[in-house]
Amino acid sequence: MEWWKQTSIYQIYPWSFQDSNGDGIGDLQGILGRLDQIRDLGVETIWFSPFYRSPGEDFGYDISDYTAIDPRFGTMEDCDKLIKEIHKRKMRVVLDMVMNHTSDKHPWFLESKSSKENSKRDFYIWRKGNGKKPNNWISMVGTSGWNYDKTTDEYFYSNFLSFQPDLNYRNPNVKKAMFGVLDFWLKKGVDGFRLDIFNSIYKDESFRDNPSSLRYFPTPDNHDEAFFQKKTYNLNLPESFQFAKEVRKHISKYKQKPFLIGEVSGSDKVLKSFLGEKGDGLNLVFQFELIHFDYHAKFFKDLLEKNEKEFQAPFTPTYVLGNHDQRRYIDRLGGDIRKAKVLSAFQFLARGVPIVYYGEEIGRKEGRIANFLGKDPIAKMNRFVPLFLSNLLGIYINRDNCRLPMLWDTVENAGFSKGDPWLPIGKVKVTDTVIGQRKKEDSLWNHYKSLFHLRKESAVLKEGTVRTKDTNHSDLLCFERVLGAKGITVYLNFGEKESSEPIIKGSKVLYKFGGAAVLGDVFQLPPHSGLVLETKLKK
Repeated sequence: MEWWKQTSIYQIYPWSFQDSNGDGIGDLQGILGRLDQIRDLGVETIWFSPFYRSPGEDFGYDISDYTAIDPRFGTMEDCDKLIKEIHKRKMRVVLDMVMNHTSDKHPWFLESKSSKENSKRDFYIWRKGNGKKPNNWISMVGTSGWNYDKTTDEYFYSNFLSFQPDLNYRNPNVKKAMFGVLDFWLKKGVDGFRLDIFNSIYKDESFRDNPSSLRYFPTPDNHDEAFFQKKTYNLNLPESFQFAKEVRKHISKYKQKPFLIGEVSGSDKVLKSFLGEKGDGLNLVFQFELIHFDYHAKFFKDLLEKNEKEFQAPFTPTYVLGNHDQRRYIDRLGGDIRKAKVLSAFQFLARGVPIVYYGEEIGRKEGRIANFLGKDPIAKMNRFVPLFLSNLLGIYINRDNCRLPMLWDTVENAGFSKGDPWLPIGKVKVTDTVIGQRKKEDSLWNHYKSLFHLRKESAVLKEGTVRTKDTNHSDLLCFERVLGAKGITVYLNFGEKESSEPIIKGSKVLYKFGGAAVLGDVFQLPPHSGLVLETKLKK
C-alpha cells in the first residue's frame, strides 16, 4: 500500500511554532530544535504552512517568490537542513503550495500590470469593465472578486483577497512555470504538497455570471454556494478536475513517490472528481465534516458508514479537526479534555489519514482577540463585527485566534520566544504546556502520543477495512478494523453514563483511556472513555 495512505500528518504553522532568534516570530531554526520532540510524539509526516518569501499580508499565503525562503523564517540553507534532518528521523516533508494565486508584489504580477503588451500580462486574469465590474463573481471572502487597476484601466481577478491575484492557467506558460516550482522543491527531496484552494484554479472561459442562491454564510466544506451566489463559474470547474490529473502525472516521476492533498470543497461527488475516477487525480483531499462534529455516537457512526460507501478503497478518507483557518476544536468542546480524547481516538483509529494541527495535542485553546484588533486581513475587513456575534453566527473571521504561539514550558512566553510574540501567548498554566503534560501519564499529550504510535505500529490500523457494529447503548460507538485474520475493535463512549459490554473472547487490550476497564467477562466504559481491543477473527 502507498505510504501516503498509511501516514499521519502534523501541521506546523511556522509563524507560531518556535522562535529561535527572539524576534517574536517562529522560524526554521526553531522548528529544527523541536524535531526530536515531534518524532517522540510519533508524527510520520510534517506539513508546513508557507515559509516562502512573502509580504506577509496574508501571513505567507501571499507569495512573492516560490523558490526563496522569507527572511523572517531563515535561509535556504536552513530549509535544506530542515528537510535533511526530518528525513534523518524517518519522517516526511509536505509543503503548502499556493498554485491558485500569488502576491500582488510578485515580479510576475508587477510585470503583468505594467502594460497590456507585457509578456506576463496573460499570467493573470484581466478583463475590461466598461464602467462596471466584468461580471458578478464573488470571492471566497464575500467581496467582488474583481479589482480595478488604473494603470491599464482594467480589472484583475482574485478569488480570495484583493492583494492575491489569481493566475491564469489557460496560459500554458503559467502551467509550465508552476510545474517548474514543483520540480524545484521535489528535487530538494520534499515528499508532497498541500494544495491551497485548489478548486479555484480554473474559471469559466466565457466569464458568465453566477446564478443566485438563498445561502449567505459559507461553511468549510461548502464554499461553492455562499454570499447569495452559486459559484458555478469560478469554483470546481471540470478543467480543475483534469488539472489534478496533470499535476499527479507530473510529480509521479520522482523517486520519493510524492503525494498531493488538496484543499477543495463541495459535495462528495465533487471531492471524488478531484481524486479522479480511477484514483489518478489528487492522492487525498481534505474532508471537513469532522470540523462540524456533533458530539454523539450517531454522528460518528454515520460519518464512518458514509465514508465507507463514498470513499471505499482505493480512495482514502481524511479526518481533520482543525487547521490555520478554523476555530480550535477544544473550544467547541468547552475545554473538556475527556471529550477531546474521544474525538482524537476516533480520528486516529478510523480508516483514513489523521491530520493534526499543532497544539491540538495539548488542547491549545482558542484566543479571544477582538476582530477590530486582529492582524488577520479577514478580521480587518470585518473589524466592526463583535467577536461574540461572529461566534454566535458560526462564522470565523479572525484566524489570529487559532494561530496563537505553541505552549512548550513555563519559562518566558511559554518557551516560544524570548522576544515579544507576534500574537499574544495568554495566561499559561503548567498543565497547558508540553513539558507539563509529558510528565502526566493521563494527559492529552500522552494520549496523542499513544494514538500516533499505536497507529504507526499497527498494520491493521494503517491498512485494514472498517465496519461499524451495533451496541446496547446509543452513546456507545463500536467499529472494527480488519486485515486478513487480524482485527482491532474500538469502543468509544460519547455519553454521560457508564456503559458496559461483554468482552470478546480471546481479545487483548491494546489501549484504554478515561478509566475504561475489563472486569471479568465484561468491560466497563465510564463517560467519555475508550477501549481498543486486538481480536482474533474466525477463519
